[in-house]
Amino acid sequence: MNKLFIIFLVFSCISCRDKHPATAKVPVNPTADSLTAKLHTLAAQGYFAGFSVAVVNKDSVLYENGFGTSNLSSGEKYTAQTTQPVASVSKTLIGLALLKAQEMGKLRLSDPINNYLPFKVQPALFPDKEITIQQLATHTSSIHDNYQYMDRSYILDDASEAVPTGYPQKFNQPSANIGMEEFLRGLFSEEGKYYAEDNFTGFAPGQFYEYSNLGATMAALVVEKAVGMPYDAFVEQYILKPLQMDDSGFYGRGKEFSNRSNLYTGKKVPLPFYHCITYPDGGLVTSAHDMALYLQELIKGYKGNGKLLTAESYKQFYTSYLGPKSFMDGRESENPFSDEYNSGLFIGFSPKGYIGHTGGDPGISSLMFFDPETGIGRFLMINTDIDDKPGNDAFYAVWDAMGTIGKSDK
Repeated sequence: MNKLFIIFLVFSCISCRDKHPATAKVPVNPTADSLTAKLHTLAAQGYFAGFSVAVVNKDSVLYENGFGTSNLSSGEKYTAQTTQPVASVSKTLIGLALLKAQEMGKLRLSDPINNYLPFKVQPALFPDKEITIQQLATHTSSIHDNYQYMDRSYILDDASEAVPTGYPQKFNQPSANIGMEEFLRGLFSEEGKYYAEDNFTGFAPGQFYEYSNLGATMAALVVEKAVGMPYDAFVEQYILKPLQMDDSGFYGRGKEFSNRSNLYTGKKVPLPFYHCITYPDGGLVTSAHDMALYLQELIKGYKGNGKLLTAESYKQFYTSYLGPKSFMDGRESENPFSDEYNSGLFIGFSPKGYIGHTGGDPGISSLMFFDPETGIGRFLMINTDIDDKPGNDAFYAVWDAMGTIGKSDK
């Protein structure tokens, strides 16, 4: 969920049930067999236990498949229906949820967040400045992911499990779990038990881009308060159900998941199941099959004919809100799949024109992008830490191989 956990060494740097609805049948593709063979070969290298992929255009799921295993002990196959978290790719749903709430007349993106929150949030050094919803959604709010996010948000499901080590974040016992609202109040209300000046960047809201998981979670809380229902329930009703994403939802929120994959570190060591208090910023559990349906909708929305939002709302979703002056230390200009070159509403624009989001967390890496020129989108998720250059190279080899599927869809 924190993008720092996905390793991009390809540019010699670090950045961070078996159902197929009739609308999502995968057509015969003459290159599918060769892609399947290539991906089986990459899976056999053993850099990750299991992974799944999907390639789509606005009309069809061109390819979806799974490789390797979801459980090294049992040998259960990783399929297109296997479910696991996708980390920060989850944030794209917050953008859609904000716009759906706006369409319903429940909020406006230009509104100050204090119009909706049950506690007051004031940037520590700029108490006279209001943070707007749009600033949250474009990572320009001045809300900062400091050590408290890393130390408090991650919660183990089972107190009897060994606590993972070697990660920047701390894994807490189940007894440390609290609600999202209580957690954010504790951090950002001046009376909060975790309040500190460095919960903010020190710059004025709107001044600079800084990627923030806590800011994303704050945006989800704004949705909750504006619409009068829990964020996960709102997403279920207005995003997941309309797209028939039946195996998707937020882990730790009472939903049971079929075919759930284990997550692994060190290629073969299973991680205990965990969730985050800040679940909207990275807690979506889903499958490649469901994400194919989601990515189709994003492409349709870009072209002005999505089903979840109006054409005007999708236009707002895909607006490039930032410019060079929004980036204090410059911005990555070479990596074609860096989503921090420019920002829509929790959707990223890469230097090469791709649109989507990346995700990384312990045992998780994911990529979701589409090319607006060709109309082709790709999704990839793996259930194993990428912890060295050969593993990173294998990850991008999978991604590159997926590019052989599909034709231009202008």
